[in-house]
Amino acid sequence: MSDPRLNPSIFTRGAVDLSALRAPARPPAGAATGPTGTGAPAPGRAPGSPIIDVTEASFQTEVLERSLTTPVVIDFWADWCQPCKQLSPVLEKLAVEGGGSWVLAKIDVDANPRLSEALQIQGIPAVFVAIGGRLAPGFTGVIPESQLRPFIAEVLKASGVEYDAPADPRLSDADDALMSGDLDAAETAYRKILAESPADAVAEAGLAQVSLLRRVSGTDPGQVLAAAQAAPHDIAAQSLAADIEVVSGLADRAYARLVDLVRHTSGADRDKVRAHLVSLFTIAGPDDPAVAAARRALASALF
Repeated sequence: MSDPRLNPSIFTRGAVDLSALRAPARPPAGAATGPTGTGAPAPGRAPGSPIIDVTEASFQTEVLERSLTTPVVIDFWADWCQPCKQLSPVLEKLAVEGGGSWVLAKIDVDANPRLSEALQIQGIPAVFVAIGGRLAPGFTGVIPESQLRPFIAEVLKASGVEYDAPADPRLSDADDALMSGDLDAAETAYRKILAESPADAVAEAGLAQVSLLRRVSGTDPGQVLAAAQAAPHDIAAQSLAADIEVVSGLADRAYARLVDLVRHTSGADRDKVRAHLVSLFTIAGPDDPAVAAARRALASALF
């Protein structure tokens, strides 16, 4: 699977030869001709739908020319492709949420083989992007909604379109429960999201935060920190002290505490400390500068 992050500098005109596609192509024997062939919404979709079916004959107009004013995300799929049936519904959902800020063009590779050949598509589902009449590869394979949303945001940013996608209501409900202190409801909500989207980083962070709040509930921060100072190599004392520091906004201090403990432990004890530290990383997320620095320190301590 390719990286779903979009680099605007890769947009290029003329990287693939699409000139032969301007004339209608005869579909291969036995292949479906597609539901519309004109770039119109598929049957069952309302006029003006941001989801259209595109063929070789309509690609120039409905993708390249349309992209001069509206970014187009292109979903190459096939009816026999099971991963396509996982990705396409999520793309369609996000396109509808986008309210016309971008268009999802769906292309059946079996009915439009010359497009696949021209773009050198090796596997499906394959996603491309068109902005300003230029094409760029997006990614191949299935990625979760939690990664699709930032990908679409990058597409819109690259095209100069300002649009704030509505928050996932499932996460909003889970976050509300967390903020209100209903940890059981928050845990249930986050676990439900992860059952549906196992790689959802926000839900993972929320679940880790639930665990953190349970660990520090009812403790006296001063006593916890004093106990840790008195027992510098006690895993339970140091781990709880790190939890208190994260809750108090001193995450960098918590990370340093546990990295130092990793240096002074081995075997199962070291694994236990490392796992606790990684759970704290999950709360902050991989883009946090303190997490990045602590990960480097952890690697140095381990190796």
